[in-house]
Amino acid sequence: MDTRDLGIKKIDPTLYNEDLAPIPHAKRTWGWFEIFNVWSNDIQSLFGYTLAASLFITYGLNGWAVMAAIILAGFIIMVLVNLSGQPSVRYGIPYPVMARVSMGVRGANFPAMVRAVVAIFWYGVQTYFASTALTLLINALTGSAGGAEFLGMTAIGWFSFVVVWLFQLYMFWRGIEWIRHFLNWAGPFVYVVMLVLMGIIWVKAGGGLMSEVGKIFSGTGTYAGGPVAAFLGITGTMVAYFAAVVINYGDFSRFVRSEREMKIGNLLGLPLNVAFFSFIALFVTAGTVVLFGERLTNPADIVARVDNLGLTVIAAITFFAATVGINVVANFVPPAYDLANLIPSKINFKIGGLITSIAAFFVGALWVSVISNIGIAGFVNTLGAILAPVYGIMIVDYYLVKKQKLDIQQLFSSEPGSKYYYVNGWNQRALIAFGAAALFSISSVWVPALEALSGYGWVIGACLGGLFYYGLMATSPLAASAAADD
Repeated sequence: MDTRDLGIKKIDPTLYNEDLAPIPHAKRTWGWFEIFNVWSNDIQSLFGYTLAASLFITYGLNGWAVMAAIILAGFIIMVLVNLSGQPSVRYGIPYPVMARVSMGVRGANFPAMVRAVVAIFWYGVQTYFASTALTLLINALTGSAGGAEFLGMTAIGWFSFVVVWLFQLYMFWRGIEWIRHFLNWAGPFVYVVMLVLMGIIWVKAGGGLMSEVGKIFSGTGTYAGGPVAAFLGITGTMVAYFAAVVINYGDFSRFVRSEREMKIGNLLGLPLNVAFFSFIALFVTAGTVVLFGERLTNPADIVARVDNLGLTVIAAITFFAATVGINVVANFVPPAYDLANLIPSKINFKIGGLITSIAAFFVGALWVSVISNIGIAGFVNTLGAILAPVYGIMIVDYYLVKKQKLDIQQLFSSEPGSKYYYVNGWNQRALIAFGAAALFSISSVWVPALEALSGYGWVIGACLGGLFYYGLMATSPLAASAAADD
């Protein structure tokens, strides 16, 4: 079929709306710069900075080896998203529609809703953290301590939380193009401020900075498992950090003009971008030792110690932009499409975003006083882990079983006997492969003996899912019929 003719001629309202429909190539506006900024916004959160800085300290590994591990992780994620992004570039479809190919037109709702629940949870949490940046700004400008507390937040904290929540809702309601503009602004802006912060720290630290950088780069060799285990641990940790976006990367790549531009954006935005950001984090952290006598890996703590009102204002705006940016990439766009896939005739991208925002409001509002204290993060991490086999199944199905050929019309058909209907809309072989591989994925979260695998639990779970699926589909007559293109 001509992949540039992506119009759906026969509409099934239980599977189709305009937001799920393929985007024709002529209407795509994203290039490599937009994809680069997807990844810039994903790494440039408060947690992303703290993670990058702490990797040079926690594992006691030689600094060059740490950089190599970080770059390797960037290349691993780049390969994974190139694989998951290609079909969406070619056919213009979001992740939940792509999931129909392997899971069935009804079965795709299962992984889509699991992904949505995980994203909604973290969307609420990140909204709270973004609000702390606004709280920092207001406190700095007014000199107020914040007022009385309620459910763990001061009056200014609550005001900030509601303002951030409303800002994000407004931005999302404007649609994907407005989101694109925000990401394109936020990514470079955060980098500029981080470089300014590094410059200020460098000037204040003077000649002692390079000496401290040298100490950090030399490593301590104190990691219990030795240098190889430390190297693998760092790589796995960085892979795990980006894993949430890997499965639904097609939600972004469907807007890209060509596969070449997607790959350029992924190259610049992952291994190169992550290495550069980590380099900045290293120098700023080293500077804090010279200035304050301790290694500070939290940017908010660094700004507070510098004690400069102008820097505090700029930093607060930066932290806000960075945290909202990662919320857009990892926690808003995915559930908006996933919820739209559930009931397309009733829920579109905007309504899906509204549901996401409302549910996440309560998660963020109760984060400090309730949710962070009851260990629910383990439950959410479990849901995230069980998505790993779904990725493996989806990739193996598209590249090895379907041979990169899809019937775009029948992706939106629920007629019995259609290519992706399988059995009552569910691919039972995919479910079996998923169940078997998910046992390992879940164990990687809860079984202490598997803790050493760190972020590799996700990759291994994906590999197992794909391996089991390929073995099961090799004996399936449905595989042969579904692989044929129209």
